[in-house]
Amino acid sequence: MIIDPSFINSFVKATERAAYGASLFKGKKDKIAADQAAVDEMRKELNKINMMGKIVIGEGEMDEAPMLYINELVGKKNGDAFDIAVDPLEGTNFTANNLPNALAVLAVARKGNLLNAPDMYMEKIAVGPNLPFNLVDLDFSVEKNIKLLAKAKNISPFEINACVLKRSRHNKIVKDLTKMGVKIKFISDGDVSGVISVGFDKKIDIYLGVGGAPEGVLAAAALKCLGCQMQTRLSYQNKVDQIRAKKMGIKDLNKKYSINDMVKGDVIFCATGVTDGDFVNGIKDNGETFSSETLVLHDSSKTNKIIRNKIKK
Repeated sequence: MIIDPSFINSFVKATERAAYGASLFKGKKDKIAADQAAVDEMRKELNKINMMGKIVIGEGEMDEAPMLYINELVGKKNGDAFDIAVDPLEGTNFTANNLPNALAVLAVARKGNLLNAPDMYMEKIAVGPNLPFNLVDLDFSVEKNIKLLAKAKNISPFEINACVLKRSRHNKIVKDLTKMGVKIKFISDGDVSGVISVGFDKKIDIYLGVGGAPEGVLAAAALKCLGCQMQTRLSYQNKVDQIRAKKMGIKDLNKKYSINDMVKGDVIFCATGVTDGDFVNGIKDNGETFSSETLVLHDSSKTNKIIRNKIKK
């Protein structure tokens, strides 16, 4: 069942206001205040929408987060029932230090259609559109995935560009990519931006690595709209992680998820820039108003556009 495109503007307002709230703390070295401002603003807007919304990916479980916690009900408690994944401030460090690519992000699907991913690590591999189905796989070696991708694109492995989160846990991936001559774009944070770059950035062919599971579902929502491929698997650091996953309804702890496993049916994805970035520009203060740019994707209506608004504070 599709989501009426008339909802798009309401969800854009939620990410716009969240981005504005966070933007007040750009460069102020206070990532907690920036995140809280984004949460406050996003929640306020979500509660204005005629819907029965439930946060399935949010700021944490109820005892960890006072607002936009997992299972919190939002909206006016009438109308369509939606599951909502939110990251009110993707890139808290970027905002605190006024660096590029901080975003306010959300994804919306019909009730029961988003994977309830616990707040833990997730293995991820993603490639762009117009490639053979199931081309790459988490169980293949880095070398095999790169060779398959290069062959499908009819280029040499050394012409491939990979995006990797700069973490010591990725040293083996980096070593294997370097050995093949693959060019690497390192990112310091911003997992959602990194993954979705395969759908937009002509210079990024593949994303590889381990990042946050909630961010993985948000990225999957965007990539679904863009016709890309992604495969993920939860990565457990300890028994506590496994218990939490089971509590959230994960039955097969080692399951590999495709985009359609993580995001079933129709989906809307919105990402508003807090700081200037690869996809959208950040919030600009005009005095009595602020200007925003939001990337909007909607699968069923094939919407893929940047919405630019000037909004009263």
